[in-house]
Amino acid sequence: MAATTHTVTNQAPPLVGHDVYGTDRALREGVERHLSAAAPELLGEVREELHELGRAAGSAQAQRWGALANENPPKLRTHDRYGNRIDEVEFHPAWHRLLGHAVGAGLTDAWGRPAGHLRRAAGFFVWSQAEAGHGCPVSMTHAAVPALRADPELAAEWEPLLTSHVYEEGLRPAGLKAGVLFGMAMTEKQGGSDVRANTTAAKPLDAAGEYLLTGHKWFCSAPMSDGFLVLAQASSSGRDGLTCFLVPRVLPDGTRNVFAIQRLKDKLGNRSNASAEVEFDGTWARRVGEEGRGVRTIMGMVAATRLDCVLGAAALMRQALTQAVHHAEHRSAFGARLIEKPLMRNVLADLALESEAATTLGLRLAAAYDAGTEQERAFLRIAVPAAKYWVTKRCTPMVAEALECLGGNGYVEESGLPRLLRESPLNSIWEGSGNVQALDVLRALQREPMALNAFLQEVGQARGADHRLDSAIKGLLTELADLEGIEARARRVVERIALVLQGSLLVRWAPPEVADAFCASRLGGDWGAAFGTLPHSLHLGALVERARIAG
Repeated sequence: MAATTHTVTNQAPPLVGHDVYGTDRALREGVERHLSAAAPELLGEVREELHELGRAAGSAQAQRWGALANENPPKLRTHDRYGNRIDEVEFHPAWHRLLGHAVGAGLTDAWGRPAGHLRRAAGFFVWSQAEAGHGCPVSMTHAAVPALRADPELAAEWEPLLTSHVYEEGLRPAGLKAGVLFGMAMTEKQGGSDVRANTTAAKPLDAAGEYLLTGHKWFCSAPMSDGFLVLAQASSSGRDGLTCFLVPRVLPDGTRNVFAIQRLKDKLGNRSNASAEVEFDGTWARRVGEEGRGVRTIMGMVAATRLDCVLGAAALMRQALTQAVHHAEHRSAFGARLIEKPLMRNVLADLALESEAATTLGLRLAAAYDAGTEQERAFLRIAVPAAKYWVTKRCTPMVAEALECLGGNGYVEESGLPRLLRESPLNSIWEGSGNVQALDVLRALQREPMALNAFLQEVGQARGADHRLDSAIKGLLTELADLEGIEARARRVVERIALVLQGSLLVRWAPPEVADAFCASRLGGDWGAAFGTLPHSLHLGALVERARIAG
């Protein structure tokens, strides 16, 4: 007689079949708040599309796609069986399912729709929780639009394809496709973030803006995209300077552009997505914007992708928090469920606070993009790099703490938490590391008085509501008044800018228990060096309840 196997008890059930949007109170309330102020007539339509996307993201199918895309990373095929150079990257079908769903949900379409940035940001936040890696080409395709608008002719040709809701895989002339994806190739091995050290050369072919590029790019994101924005040194008409170019993978006549993929990067995380080294050798390109103004031209793309770094990190944080709370709800130890234990409740409440602050900040930035006023553009000049610096820095320790809530179960690949942990540092590196963001904020403070004024007006809307916030604003002003040696203090200054901004938003919009906990810990200093050290006098149960997925 066969032995009876053990009965499985005290394990959390699979976290599937929930609405990622509908069960996230901070996200849902933020979308409704900003939409009600800017475009109330769209409330019903946007609710429906985000709930539909949320159900898809929480489905077993989407989670399976995410697992498969990471278990089967992309493969480089440099040549076909006959020896012809093809430079193609092969992806698992799950990758294409994820991308197709993202494009079909409008996650590359923000620039022409009413409240487009807000609804697209919320959708990006939701769908990134199905799988983060494919968000790279989605983000760059969305962000290419403002850079291409430096050349109205190019924008008219490419923008309808970039904002299309149709995904077509495979390399063909862009004019024969219903939708395209874009990538980016800026950095080179000798320069990294110092893109002005780039040596890729651009030789003009004619006066119509056509060039041939020669050089090596150390990081090219999403190499199977249909087009790329590239920086190269141009030299014509006696003028030298870094210039932005559009490089299509396939030329209009159907021939492949010169785009030799030397190798794919073997990365810590982001395993489903391909990052490559590419060689240009007489590669055809179109100039975007003025010659010698490449950094200014491409900064529109960089700013938009930096916002996606905030949103992507916030999505990882929310996903990790959801897993931790779900586990604590169903796991018992020492006579009670983990979620009922005071110490675990403190940890979960602290994680929930960090997640809500990141979500609220990301949505505020998206709403500022939609407003498009001079005041909001000035605000974004400081707020985007400061948010990118701080939220992406908080992501890794938060995901690690959430993993620990599951104990050994969280350290096992099947839980999905190791994948989140490997992914968590990426957004801090992508589009400029922490130091680059901090220096960018300093430049705005020193060169653009309107940016500081807009920021102070934003946080000033919460003055008088909490004494700890008022004290933090005063301390920040003191810090900013002393510009002597400020570069060495840049991270400290930018951290305070981000925390004051998060605090002001939560004081204005979050439930009192959330705002009180944030101001007490992040601004008032009643907090330890690790998560789970909130003052015990706070309403910790209310914070944890707000983070649950019960709806």
